[in-house]
Formats: sequence, structure tokens, C-alpha cells
Amino acid sequence: MSAPPKKNGILVDFELRALFEGEHLRSSVPYEIAQIQPASVDLRLGAIGHRVRAGFLPENKTVAQRCSELAIEALHLSRGAVLEPGGIYLILLLEEFNLPPDVSARSNPKSTTGRLDLFTRVLLDRNARFDDVPAGYRGPLYIEVAPRSFPVRVRTGDRLTQQRFFRGNCALSDGELRELAARETLAFTENGAPIDANNLLFDGDGGIAFRLQLSGAGPVGYRARHYTDVVDLSRDLAHDPNEFWDPVFAKQGSLIVEPEQFYIFSSKERLRVPPGYAAEMLPIDVGVGELRTNYAGFFDPGFGCGDEDPRGTPAILEVRPHDVPFLVDDGQVFFRLRFFRCSQEPRVLYGADGAGSHYGRQSLALARQFRPPNA
Repeated sequence: MSAPPKKNGILVDFELRALFEGEHLRSSVPYEIAQIQPASVDLRLGAIGHRVRAGFLPENKTVAQRCSELAIEALHLSRGAVLEPGGIYLILLLEEFNLPPDVSARSNPKSTTGRLDLFTRVLLDRNARFDDVPAGYRGPLYIEVAPRSFPVRVRTGDRLTQQRFFRGNCALSDGELRELAARETLAFTENGAPIDANNLLFDGDGGIAFRLQLSGAGPVGYRARHYTDVVDLSRDLAHDPNEFWDPVFAKQGSLIVEPEQFYIFSSKERLRVPPGYAAEMLPIDVGVGELRTNYAGFFDPGFGCGDEDPRGTPAILEVRPHDVPFLVDDGQVFFRLRFFRCSQEPRVLYGADGAGSHYGRQSLALARQFRPPNA
């Protein structure tokens, strides 16, 4: 009897384990269960990296060949290494790929990576795009890391990026997304009231637009400070946020964000990603403003699906304006969420006990290495 056909969609947790066990994902160091998320895999830093003079795309060469031309000094991550703001670092990942011919992949910074203002992207041998892994790719993977705000201490095994694996066309069309929104609540107000599908801002391309939260008496965000101490990735809740961040307040629901400063804000809506689906945050159109609104953008199945009150979970926005000061207002459209179908429902949803989800019940939250402000 022939095997049943494999379903198209983003691969989920038990399928991701099968990729490791079938040696489609390989490493000299055995994989850890904590690497496997509901619809993504965390990739680990290897032992050797290099500081390089410039970023690059190795369209006609291997990454190692191009790195040998640009390397300034070697890094030995097994002993721990500090990555400095302004530097560009290239690190070989522990995992390498031997993908099936019908499976492609895409990488994205982890939430913690984005909240630390670490700019990262994944490179492949002889590939002209960052982060996208073509179906059937066989070979090593490298990560380029460029700290923007803080010096960061990293070690072998640290996880800065996550990988999604796709089979077939996974993105929902505008019509499919509208049907999903009619069946499932995808967003709540800031107070937890369901938002009817008729009141969602569909973008016509399989996505929904969401707004910026700048209301309230307390801080509406945080701005990274300069010339700080080192953030150690391995030390959760160990760093005083007051040494790294300044609180941001919005007088009458508006504020001016400054060029090349890094901010943490949150969405006004509380989001929900139903089981069997995943989402990815997309930036606003440059015609709306010259600023980057996110680094980390993957939302796994189950995000915001807990029974807590209020319902849903805000998205955290990692914002860096460019060129000119820019006025932002409470409720301003600020990002889009594109929805995708998974091949099936994962066995463990995001935020569930044992899922390794650090931000399943977040509000306006800094990276996990910092103690809660005013704690």
C-alpha cells in the first residue's frame, strides 16, 4: 500500500522532529527538544565565527569563500564572545540541511533577538537571498549578526533565529482569510472584547492591518540607551532594565520617534492565531513612513489562544525610524499580519505548558534577559 500523500502547509512540531530523525536536519551535536516550537525550529550558534568588514550575499561562491576575503578576526563562541554594536559577525550554525525536494524553509529572528535590537539574517552557499532556503537545499547555514544597541555575549548553542518549513503553497488568499475570520476570532480590543470580522482591516493580500498602542498613564514603550553594559543571552531576568532602557510616554496619545533610535512598543489590538494556522508580521508600506516596525515576525499556532482575561495577546513592535523624526499617534496603522495554513494542528500550541514559550502572556514586555521594569 502506498503512503498517504503529504499535506501542504507549514510543518508542525511532530513533523519537525521527523526532519531531525530522518537526518534532513543534521548536526554534530544532538538536537534539543526545546528547539522545536509548534511550527518552527530554533537554530543554534556553532563554535566558530568571524567579525567581517561587510555583509554580503554569496550568489556565486560559498559563504566560507566569501568570509575568508572579508574576515577581520575569529570568534571562539565555546568560551563566550561579546558582539559589539557597529560590528558585523558571521557565525556557522550547528544545524545543516538536507531538505526533501518538496520542502523549502524561511528564517526569522526569534522574539528575544528582535527585542535586543540584534539584526540577523541567514545565508546559504551560492544563494542570492537572505533567509529563504530553496526546496531540496543541502549544505551548511550561517547567520549574520549585527548588534545595533547593546553589546551582547553569546555562546555555542545560543538560539538567535528560527526556521519555518513549507510544503506547497501555504499563504491564505484574501478570500480564505476572510472566511477564517468569520469562523474564528483573530483579534480583540485592548480590553479583550472580540473584534468582528467586519471591523478588521483586511489589506486585500491575505493579511490584516493592526494599530499602535500609545494610550495609558504609564509608559507606552521603551527606548534603548547607548553605551551600556553587556547583555548576557544566557542569563534570564538578570539585567536591570533601568541601565539599558528609558521609558517612553505619549502626551495626549502622540509622540515623536527619533531617527536611528530603537523603541519597543505594542499593538493596540490583542491578537489570536488559531490552531492549524500561523502568521508572520509584515512592515507597513514605506509610503506610510520611513521606519522599520519589526525584526522578529513569526507567530505560531495558539498565540493568544489562552483562557486568560483579557483574551488575546498584544504583538510587540521593534521600531527603528530612519532619516527624519516621525510623529506617531495612538491607533495609527502600524503593521500587517499575513496568515498561513499549517499542514495540520501541532501537538503543543504556543504558550502551553512545556512549549518553551517565553512571551505567551506578554503585555509590553522587554527581552527575557531583563527583569520587569519597576520590579
